[in-house]
Amino acid sequence: MSGTFLGMPAFPVAAREAVRDGTLRANLRHATHTIRDKRARAVAELADWAELREAGKRIKDRTLRHLDAHLLRLEEAVTAAGGTVHWAADAAEANRIVTELVKATGESEVVKVKSMATQEIGLNEHLEAEGIRAYETDLAELIVQLGEDRPSHILVPAIHRNRGEIRDIFRDTMGRWGRPAPEGLSDSPAELAEAARLHLREKFLRAKVGISGANFMVAETGTLVVVESEGNGRMCLTLPETLISVVGIEKVVPTWRDLEVFLQTLPRSSTAERMNPYTSTWTGTTDGDGPSAFHLVLLDNGRTDALADEVGRQALRCIRCSACLNVCPVYERAGGHAYGSVYPGPIGAILTPQLRGTVSEVDASLPYASSLCGACYEVCPVAIDIPEVLVHLRERVAGQGGKGHRLEKAAMKASGWVLDHPEVLAAGERLASKTRALHPKRLPGPGARQWTDHRDLPDLPAEPFRDWWKKNRAGDRPDERTGDDA
Repeated sequence: MSGTFLGMPAFPVAAREAVRDGTLRANLRHATHTIRDKRARAVAELADWAELREAGKRIKDRTLRHLDAHLLRLEEAVTAAGGTVHWAADAAEANRIVTELVKATGESEVVKVKSMATQEIGLNEHLEAEGIRAYETDLAELIVQLGEDRPSHILVPAIHRNRGEIRDIFRDTMGRWGRPAPEGLSDSPAELAEAARLHLREKFLRAKVGISGANFMVAETGTLVVVESEGNGRMCLTLPETLISVVGIEKVVPTWRDLEVFLQTLPRSSTAERMNPYTSTWTGTTDGDGPSAFHLVLLDNGRTDALADEVGRQALRCIRCSACLNVCPVYERAGGHAYGSVYPGPIGAILTPQLRGTVSEVDASLPYASSLCGACYEVCPVAIDIPEVLVHLRERVAGQGGKGHRLEKAAMKASGWVLDHPEVLAAGERLASKTRALHPKRLPGPGARQWTDHRDLPDLPAEPFRDWWKKNRAGDRPDERTGDDA
């Protein structure tokens, strides 16, 4: 993955700062509770939701087992329809390909549909370094870009901002990027949306190059699909002369019949809608209609490594609905920035360490950014067992060693030796009981202290249990009639 977010502190450090921000927590609590309540009502309307969920899981698993064949079929169909397919092994290669394609048009500006794949590879930053300016056209992405911020949610990247903050961002920065905000702009949602519409309209009409991702790619026809709610995607996909789509290889589905399942589950799980207001599909190029040149960049960037992991590969089922974020108690309190990745929340905690590895401090900490409550698994429309993958990745991180894990391993080894020698254990218990008045209420060391910052250590009894038993129950025997203690 791109190093865009690398250099951030580990999740516990970043989260500790985030939970002190009262405004952030209020914004997240209001937004996530609203979205998840609406989603629950939308899902409850379908009597066959469980069957759709299982169907989505099976389609994704079957596709991943034969991913190579489906991708080759996709390439053949896209090429036959007039498009050009490029294969990118990593972020650097994908950025190079897109940059060369834009430069070949002679343009220095592009408009973008909301795309997590391009955020993953740091495309905007790369284009800027090459003298090409990328304009985000999704409302929330526009807010993030104008505010020189980072996305904090899969579906609603500016979820950490309230209306007043958005108004200030528009008033202060819109003019530097194009059409300025209207005079006297208030924090009314209607006024904010109109200001964004006017600002973006001139960019849509001027742009010669559009860049998108895709929610799905249909292998049998070479069709790409984008679902969105604002109409900006439709503008970016149809008005420019050149369209470049950067898509993760896991987004392919074999047939239109398979797509039908996800067009039912994705809208309800993401925006709590029965159907997306805009579902755009395009297949190659067509004379006199839409872009005259279409390029598809198929992105690996760690996905084949994840595919090789029998437990972890289920993360590649993800359809980016964000339902897991909206029910996660950890995300609700810490926010998306603490994850140090464009993929926050529970899905980010299992996807990022697989795409990016667990070498850096922040990536090694992500599998621990969960209480393992299982709420994420319950709402996932493709039944990704996120808690199972989290535990699996924790084993991987622990196997790498590191200071904390070396100490833990040493402690477990010492404990095992003591438990294998009952006389040593008994002597330790008696010593602990006799010195209990001197014991601290909190454990020393930053790692252990986290457990006792908000709870006291339990008081030790005046004598060990085994000594109490010898005094009071040593003569007892199991009841011969029931087998129970008398």
